[in-house]
Amino acid sequence: MQPESEGDLARMIRSANAPMAIRGGGTRAPVEAGDLTTRRMTGITLYEPGALTLVAWAGTPMAEIDAALEAERQRLAFEPWEAARVLGRSGTSTLGGCVATNASGPRRMVAGAARDAVIGVRFVDGEGQVVKNGGRVMKNVTGLDLAKLLCGSRGRLGVLTEVALKLLPGVAASVTLAAEGLTPEDAVAAMSVALSTPFEVTGAAHDPAAGTFLRIEGGGDSVAYRADRLAAALPGEWRQIDADPWPAIRDATRFAGVEGDLWRVSVRPSHAPALVAALPGRWLMDWGGGLIWAETPPGTDLRAQMTCAGHATLVRAAPETHATLGTLHPEPDAVKRLTGGIVSKFDPKALFAHS
Repeated sequence: MQPESEGDLARMIRSANAPMAIRGGGTRAPVEAGDLTTRRMTGITLYEPGALTLVAWAGTPMAEIDAALEAERQRLAFEPWEAARVLGRSGTSTLGGCVATNASGPRRMVAGAARDAVIGVRFVDGEGQVVKNGGRVMKNVTGLDLAKLLCGSRGRLGVLTEVALKLLPGVAASVTLAAEGLTPEDAVAAMSVALSTPFEVTGAAHDPAAGTFLRIEGGGDSVAYRADRLAAALPGEWRQIDADPWPAIRDATRFAGVEGDLWRVSVRPSHAPALVAALPGRWLMDWGGGLIWAETPPGTDLRAQMTCAGHATLVRAAPETHATLGTLHPEPDAVKRLTGGIVSKFDPKALFAHS
């Protein structure tokens, strides 16, 4: 099913009598194919650069949104990561899929996640009703908590049709500092120190195969000054690099095109060194050590091997592994009951159970 409007979508859901898998561009879900896609519901419906707000249909390609923002020297605060390469997909990432998975990149630790940028949504629930929450500009936002609830729900509560976002101005300059040869313990310590300084670090990552990276953004003179001061404040040798490592860090492209399962693990940065020391495959730290990309042999239950508190999402694996281990981290019983109650209210016929 490929609705071309919100009305079409509502009619399709009202007439549905079996569970369906919801997809945008098919670049993020464990299985690419779906029963219903929003990819034909495209277009930016409102863009007010002066108000730093944008509204678009859920099927709008992220590339179209990025192009519109770049033309006005603006950006999305949460720096959404793209999953197509690590999943080996050829589809087009859409706004709905980005918001439905709460896709957030390196800047997330200082600028917030995707849900923090969403100020309004329209969606169709499991009874085929069109629901609106939040607003199209910040001054008239209402019902914001429900709009945020849809972020990261992966289509389980309803099918997103329209999303309103708050934006940030673009950056005039960006400098990345790099250090080589740091151990995981030293890298986490350095990133923690950098993030606690007043120099406004917007990226902190460690790749054992490439080095430790810190990013500073802003006005040209300010960036140069802050980068120099930060390098002087940190132990070891730090140098400015010309290359831009952040797209590859954001999308974990070093794990693309290879065998093995891939996980995104959220932990306390102080626990990251011990966790990566026990990993059976390659890994990459982001968010100052708070996010770990981990590669494991096919079928490995990484969650069972974790010795610290954390949250592990299975990004890439065979369908049977997703079915056995679950894509998302299991919820505690109390949270699971709460989630089940919320889902039953939005989707009483369990139409979105396969999303």
